[in-house]
Amino acid sequence: MSEHANQGKPIVVVTHQVPGEVVVPGAEVRQSRVEKQTREEVLRSIAGASFIVSMYFDRVDKEFLDAAGSQLRGVCNFAVGYDNIDVKLCKERGVKVANTPGAVTEGTADLAWALLLACARRLVEADHFARSEEYARRGPLGITEFLGMDLTGRTLLIVGAGRIGYATALRSIGWGMRVLYVARSRHIDFELAPLAARRVSMEEGLREADVVSVHTPLTPETRHIIDAKAIAMMKPTAILINTSRGPTVDEGALVDALRAKKIWGAGLDVFENEPRVHPGLVGLGNVVLAPHIGSAETKYRLLMTEMVSENARAVLAGREPVNPVG
Repeated sequence: MSEHANQGKPIVVVTHQVPGEVVVPGAEVRQSRVEKQTREEVLRSIAGASFIVSMYFDRVDKEFLDAAGSQLRGVCNFAVGYDNIDVKLCKERGVKVANTPGAVTEGTADLAWALLLACARRLVEADHFARSEEYARRGPLGITEFLGMDLTGRTLLIVGAGRIGYATALRSIGWGMRVLYVARSRHIDFELAPLAARRVSMEEGLREADVVSVHTPLTPETRHIIDAKAIAMMKPTAILINTSRGPTVDEGALVDALRAKKIWGAGLDVFENEPRVHPGLVGLGNVVLAPHIGSAETKYRLLMTEMVSENARAVLAGREPVNPVG
């Protein structure tokens, strides 16, 4: 056991800066004031920790757990996804794992629609043009320029029928959209009013959808769930939105489709090799890119801080975490 663990109070380590304060009465909270630490800095900072608040980009693996020490009792990801955590190894070592579900729902659904609207209305292209000298030289646009894609009455396919998928679908009501969903099991909440959605196979949904919005967690089964074959099933006027995890989409296949205009466009908040963006995406005008900011609304990030605090308090009191995973 680390010498730090013998100081009396349990130690809670927050690996990177978060909004607000992690509050765990009776514990020593070491909350990083650095926006983002290096891996080496993180490993040094967690020595002797009883509980760790990790970020989605922290690899919670053998090296991480060894660096913390055998006194570690819990880890809470400051995220809903936890594919960065070796949950099996944590369980073997008696380390409880938690996350922050719900808190990311509204912000991520908002961003999915921001990406969708920006893509449909060619907002990135329009913004670049409006900032250019060419706009002033040419004068008012012609009636046929910057024509976008209408969404009213279109079909929205939700891939992954969880909280965020539902919230994203709910926002489509304002456009009178028809909602389809793909999920491993039936979700009655999707099928009841106000969504009145229909569960379909992946193939059927891809062929019918005008918008495909991905909200599934990353698992071996969902890696590249949107690949070249899937994209080939989509309409040439379809829009792909991904706010889940980057590897759910085969970026190489997507680049090829966007270049060839086999689909209308895409909006991505996550990337296959994040934070590296596929170089083929960068120069394309029919894709909208964001640097993984789905939950980045002040209200909900503060709520996530409250949730990690609650999970830490529960685990250090000998209880199950409020939001257990695995």
